[in-house]
Amino acid sequence: MKTFNKGGVHPQENKLSNDSAIEVFPLPKQAVVFVSQHLGAPSTLVVQKGDKVKAGQLIAKAEQFICANTHSPYSGTITKIDFATDFTGYKKPAVYIDVEGDEWMEDIDTSKDIVREIKLDSAQIIEKIKEMGIVGLGGAAFPTHIKYMLPQGKKADFLIINAVECEPYLTSDYRLMKEKAEECLTGIEILKKALNVDKALVGIEANKPDAIEHLTKISKNYKGINIVPLKTKYPQGAEKQLIYALTKREVPSGKLPIEVGCVVNNIGTAQAVYYAIQKNMPLVQNILTFTGKNVKQKKNLLVRVGTPIQSVIDYCGGLPEDTGKVISGGPMMGKAISDLSAPTVKTTSALLLMSKKESSRKEETNCLRCGKCVTVCPMGLEPIKIAQLAENRLWEDTEKSYAMDCIECGSCLYTCPAGRPLLDLIRVSKNHIGDIRRKRAQR
Repeated sequence: MKTFNKGGVHPQENKLSNDSAIEVFPLPKQAVVFVSQHLGAPSTLVVQKGDKVKAGQLIAKAEQFICANTHSPYSGTITKIDFATDFTGYKKPAVYIDVEGDEWMEDIDTSKDIVREIKLDSAQIIEKIKEMGIVGLGGAAFPTHIKYMLPQGKKADFLIINAVECEPYLTSDYRLMKEKAEECLTGIEILKKALNVDKALVGIEANKPDAIEHLTKISKNYKGINIVPLKTKYPQGAEKQLIYALTKREVPSGKLPIEVGCVVNNIGTAQAVYYAIQKNMPLVQNILTFTGKNVKQKKNLLVRVGTPIQSVIDYCGGLPEDTGKVISGGPMMGKAISDLSAPTVKTTSALLLMSKKESSRKEETNCLRCGKCVTVCPMGLEPIKIAQLAENRLWEDTEKSYAMDCIECGSCLYTCPAGRPLLDLIRVSKNHIGDIRRKRAQR
């Protein structure tokens, strides 16, 4: 069975919420919507305190190249424009909305009817994706339209759709494929047209046989979309690893997928594109997995952006007594939430509640020189070497050791018997390398 060629680990899957159908989360009474929810330059506010807004209305505009529009997920009154704390503890500009009913912009189709005919051409699709504020829902929140504005001289051969969902615990993409296959596949057709390619490869791990069977059956009605089962191995869903598994093409160090004729998007992004193009609906909601071994009500919820995290926890029965951490995302690449009053954002894919025992780190000891971190690294790096250089603040040497190629999958940290903080040190080195490169560029 197809997979990537270097490293990888096999953490316990814990897909505990697999059987929970997508449930619509009730609207909150008050919501906080961050002005910018994407990778890149900040958006510019186009509303002010006291304004009445409708669901789907533009509230912050993208005015720079790598940027994304932000829309109101609610109808109501803007009561305040101020800084708000995100789930990592940072303060960011935000719009505070008192929610009053659920009135959408008149040109948005909120019906459940499937619209398959694609009327827009490639350039119009890309512009519409930009207008609707679509970002990558695989985690990075990179503005989607940028990927389809190919550099001069570059041509795509394949559209790659990441439906792997290799992170333990997460099941939102799985439920999406099970329940909204037509929307996803039509979204893929739209992205094919935007990219001017004939082939789309949808990679799904073999631990989701019913999703593979369901998508394979329905995709027979869509020319050029191939559903490809992949070996269950983490991090199968990482961009470069997925490209290799599906095409045997290897993205060079420091380069983007288009260098090997590929563009990659998440299956959730494909569905968001369907709504943007066929329903004129901006990205104002997403599917969120609420899960954990001690969670009584494990759910997959359709949640509007800006919903307080605490309200989701309360809706699902509250925090178990022994909760040690609440994580946004999965246990391998997710981040611990420092403020439960923070709102969800476009890329909030999961809330994972872990017990104190589960979330505690191993006691750190001296490196055993076992080489496990090197064996499991999917990028072929030497994590222990980069970490040691980082401990000694030798930032230029970490750059020469290809620290910037690290995809931060956490495989090294997961497998280290000595409990060394390898990923933490590599992340620190990447921050410093970024500073070094910016200074070089200014010279």
